[in-house]
Amino acid sequence: MDVLVFKTELHSAELVSKASPVIHSIRGIRKWNVDLQDCDRVLRIECFDLTAREVENALQGAGYFCEELND
Repeated sequence: MDVLVFKTELHSAELVSKASPVIHSIRGIRKWNVDLQDCDRVLRIECFDLTAREVENALQGAGYFCEELND
């Protein structure tokens, strides 16, 4: 299992709820959450056989900012 971490602009529970169908549509995601208290509104994804680019493309294609955070 892999863990991918992204900076987002999902700054409220309402936005997370609206983005949820997009995230759920991405194959390979086992578990995910958004830390609304973090200044980067971190999206953390536990997944199998999924690349950061696939997540970025799906969310950006739906109009949400998403950028992988590197170590």
